[in-house]
Amino acid sequence: MTETVTYAYAVLRSVEGLETALSGVRGVAGAPVRLVPKNPGGALAAAVSAVPSEDFREDALRRHLEDLDWLEAVARSHHHVIEVLAAHTTVLPLRLATVYLDDERMTEKLRADADAFARALKRLAGYLEWGVKIYVEPQPPEATGSSEVGAAEGLSPGRAYLQARRSQRLARDGSYHSAREAAERIEAIGISMAAGHARHRVQQGELSVGAGENVVNDAYLLARETAADFRSRILDAVRDLPDVRIDVTGPWAPYSFADLPQQPSAPEPAP
Repeated sequence: MTETVTYAYAVLRSVEGLETALSGVRGVAGAPVRLVPKNPGGALAAAVSAVPSEDFREDALRRHLEDLDWLEAVARSHHHVIEVLAAHTTVLPLRLATVYLDDERMTEKLRADADAFARALKRLAGYLEWGVKIYVEPQPPEATGSSEVGAAEGLSPGRAYLQARRSQRLARDGSYHSAREAAERIEAIGISMAAGHARHRVQQGELSVGAGENVVNDAYLLARETAADFRSRILDAVRDLPDVRIDVTGPWAPYSFADLPQQPSAPEPAP
């Protein structure tokens, strides 16, 4: 029989009907998702699954974190479970690959940090996370080539090249100016509407979505009832700015605002 450890997705408020909502939900490694403690009577619970211990020992995790296919599969399952939970209750998402030796260790963690978990859940009740990304998208050069422009103006090929490069630099500077203006306008809206604001590292390479360069990657904590107005105000505020694209995504569980007690990165050893 394969030995297992307890994979934890989130700490949450216990609400009626949550176990029914989780019925049939599969998490990491295709394992069913359940709540602990097994006989919840208090306000707190954790959503967990049993996963093969051989994949989540510290040495195995180090190897897996270099396997992008494995990592993506775990991340998708992890986030799917959290989004199901967030549709029914307030959740504190736990870090990817948070594992405990067994359900009892998870339950002990809930008891030990009950006050901290309760405060965080109270702070986030009724709120969800929205992402705002700003991309710089300079317009492509005009169809007329720089050599033709230079010839029309009587410039030598060298001077024509330098002029073209200067024009490109000015266009790029203008695009970044638009992006800075967009960031200032969006942050002002966020200050007036959001309960929290988090800055994340900009996305590059395969993480970047669509065309352009990601220059702002922020998250805002918003009350459920204000989210639609927030999105509308942001998009309206930047309509006059050229060469920038704004992506507003959500709602998500409050990943960026879950201020949690220290979490393990591998199963804790047995005493």
